[in-house]
Amino acid sequence: MNKLESAGHNIYFDTRLAPLAEIIENGKYSNVFVFADRNTAELCLPVFRDMLDDFSGFDLIETDPGEENKNIDFCIGIWKTLLDFGADRKCLVINLGGGVITDMGGFVAATYKRGVDFINIPTTLLSQVDASVGGKTGIDIDNVKNMVGTFSLPQAVFIEAEFLKTLPQRELLSGFAEMIKHGLIVDHEYYHQLKAADYKNITTAAIHRSVEIKNEVVTADPQEKGLRKILNFGHTIGHAVESYSLSKDKKPLTHGEAIAIGMICEAYLSHKNSTLSAEELEEIRQYISKVYPAYKIKEKSFAQLSVLMQSDKKNEHGNVLFSLLQSIGKCTYNCRVSESDIVESLEYYNLTYAK
Repeated sequence: MNKLESAGHNIYFDTRLAPLAEIIENGKYSNVFVFADRNTAELCLPVFRDMLDDFSGFDLIETDPGEENKNIDFCIGIWKTLLDFGADRKCLVINLGGGVITDMGGFVAATYKRGVDFINIPTTLLSQVDASVGGKTGIDIDNVKNMVGTFSLPQAVFIEAEFLKTLPQRELLSGFAEMIKHGLIVDHEYYHQLKAADYKNITTAAIHRSVEIKNEVVTADPQEKGLRKILNFGHTIGHAVESYSLSKDKKPLTHGEAIAIGMICEAYLSHKNSTLSAEELEEIRQYISKVYPAYKIKEKSFAQLSVLMQSDKKNEHGNVLFSLLQSIGKCTYNCRVSESDIVESLEYYNLTYAK
């Protein structure tokens, strides 16, 4: 269970980075760069060095932490830093960090001199089960998430549970939302296993199952033309709420907290516009409400949230498209939903959850 084959690369689990040295040696790279934010450099870089027996044959590129820095201005700074280091097309970029780092680092690598190799070493639960897998890279534009990016595969992904020890509980909870989503869209049994689990002590087996689910979906539809869209369940509304919170709140929601809101709203839409039963809607609402803190979606924000949803990448021909549950463990996609239903779903969340 310590290796999962994906399209063109391997995903390794709890190997203490053992295969990394061989990958670097076989790649005959001219330079190796480790890209990390300042928090990761402080907390995770020592763990990284220890796993590689104090391997020091790399240059460190640091950036400021936070989603608000996942933008083109920071990318320009990183590209200039690579130029200053004399990085050529045979260099390797190792992205050590959470989803912001793997998203932005992958984008930087995929576009620098038309593409250099990169490896993802996700250090948060969210990035381990979601952002580092699937070959998506991207940056935000005006707080609209992942508006510019590429489909670019890493040379390898290393998922090490040891890095999770560096995380606060709120970050573990953020990643757990994506695991819940994986169960809801594909695997009824896995969803119920997660309901019985403790997000503070997630097992490698559970992480492996989430990565396996995402990998199976991505392998079937690498360019997100169809099936892969089910991975966006909870994200059409969730991303809009996250972007709004990022621009308005003193303490913005984490990605997972916003997706939890999105999953409740989109479960409501699944009941109204698909075949999710009232009983399963209530089960989902009750479970998520036990795990995630309430957040009041202000009625005055509804119009701005609607504008943000109009910018969602899944939309076609001006229509806001949703991925909706047919039942727990089964999901469909490209579902048109009326604006009035979307407003109803936000009101449903406020009335039943954010009390």
